[in-house]
Amino acid sequence: MKRTTTLWAALAASTVLVGAAQADTIRFWTMEVQPERIAVQEEMVAAFEAASGHTVEIIPVEESDIQTRATAAFAAGDLPDVINLTVNHILPYSEAGLLDTAAASEVMDNLGVDSFAEGPVAMAMSDGEIVAVPSDGWTQLVVYRADLFEAAGLEAPTSFDAINAAMTALNDGSDMYGFVAATKIDEGYMMQLIEHLSLATGYSPVNADGSINEDTTHLVELLELYKNLVANSPEGDLYWSQSRELYLDGKAAMVIWSPSILDELGGLRDSAPVTIGDDPTSKELAEKTGFATVISGPGNPDGSSWADVRYLGITADANTGPAQEFVEFVMSDGYGAWLSQAPEGKFPVRRGTEAGDTSFEAMWSGLDVGVDRKAPLGDIYPQAVIDDIVAGLSVGDRWGVADGQLATASKIVNSQVMSRVIREMTDGDLTVQQAADKIVAEHKALDL
Repeated sequence: MKRTTTLWAALAASTVLVGAAQADTIRFWTMEVQPERIAVQEEMVAAFEAASGHTVEIIPVEESDIQTRATAAFAAGDLPDVINLTVNHILPYSEAGLLDTAAASEVMDNLGVDSFAEGPVAMAMSDGEIVAVPSDGWTQLVVYRADLFEAAGLEAPTSFDAINAAMTALNDGSDMYGFVAATKIDEGYMMQLIEHLSLATGYSPVNADGSINEDTTHLVELLELYKNLVANSPEGDLYWSQSRELYLDGKAAMVIWSPSILDELGGLRDSAPVTIGDDPTSKELAEKTGFATVISGPGNPDGSSWADVRYLGITADANTGPAQEFVEFVMSDGYGAWLSQAPEGKFPVRRGTEAGDTSFEAMWSGLDVGVDRKAPLGDIYPQAVIDDIVAGLSVGDRWGVADGQLATASKIVNSQVMSRVIREMTDGDLTVQQAADKIVAEHKALDL
C-alpha cells in the first residue's frame, strides 16, 4: 500500500517513543560541499534526527572525486549508506553493484512514483527498477530576447527552423548577435550545447546495442545548424563566459544557458551584473527575456530538453531501513530545505506529495535566489514562465539513457571528438559531410 503521509507526520503520530526505538548512525556523502549549503543540510539533518532518533554523518565529497572515492569504498566494503549522485553515475554504479536498487524502488513506491517528473524517473530505470531516487535537477534553457522576437514577428526558438529564422533576422554582426555559440573545444560547455541540440534531431552517437551510430542523416542536420549558430556569433574562442556577458550586455538575441542565469537576469549577482542599462540591479532584462526548454528538430518533432538530474542512492553497504527513512524524509518534510540550497539550479523533480499535487513546485518558486541580493523567483518571473521552465524536466534526456548506454555515451562526451571536429568544420577546414564522416570514424576508434 502506497504511503501518502509524510515520514515526519507518520513518526509524530506513532505511539512508540523515539528513545525506545532502534537508533542508528548512517553516513551521507553529499556533492553540495559549499559551506553555506552544508549549513542548510545540517539543519535538515537535525530535523530528521529529532524525528527519527537516528544520527546522520554528513560527508562532503567533491563531484570530481565521487568516482574515485566510490570505487575505492566499494572495494573496501565501506560505502556510505546514502550517496548523492549525478545522472552520469547512477546506471554505471547500478551495473557495478554499488547501489541497492530494490531499496530505492521501494522508497519510490512509498513516495509515489507518479508524484515525480517523468524524465528523471525514466533516466533512473534499469531492468524494471528505479536504481536511485531523483532529488533535483535542471534543464538547459534557450534564453532569448522575447521583446525583440515579438517586435520582429518571430516565433519563440523552440525548433531548428525558428532558431535559424531568428538568428538571420536579428543578427547585425556588431551591436546585436543572433547567437553566441560555444567554439572553445576544451570547455565542457561546447559538448553540452552539442548534446542538447542533437537530442532535437533524434541523433545519438551510440546505438541501443552500444555500437557507434554510423547513420549520418540527423548528424548532418545537427552540423548544419551548428554551422549557422557560429556564423551568427562573434568570432574567437567562445564559451559560457562570453555568452552570459554578451546577453547581460544586451548584445545577444539568444544564448543557451543553465538556469543559474535566472537570478543574474534579475540583477541579484554583482559578479555578473546586468549591463543592458545604467542600473546593474534592474529587473528590466528579466522582464524582456523568454525561455525555451524543449527544442524540436528534423528527427524529433515532439522535441526534447537536456537535463542534469541529481539522485540519492542507497548503497549496497547501507543500513537499509534508516537509509530509506532518511531519503524519504529529504524528499518530503526536508524537501524545502534541500531545494533551498540553490533554487535556481535545483528544480523540484517531485511535484508534490501525490499525483496531481504541485505543492513542492509552488514552495520552490517562493524560495529566495541570488547572491548579493535575494528575491524569490516568483517575484522576478511570471508563474507561466516558472511552470514552463520546470516542465522541461518531464522530457529531459541525455544520450544513451533510454537504451541503458549512458556509460558509453559519457565516454563519447568526455572524448570531445564532436567539439574538435565541429570546430574544424566551422573554421572552414571540413565540409559538413566530411565532418559527419570524421565524427563517426573517430567515435569508432575510441576505446569504448
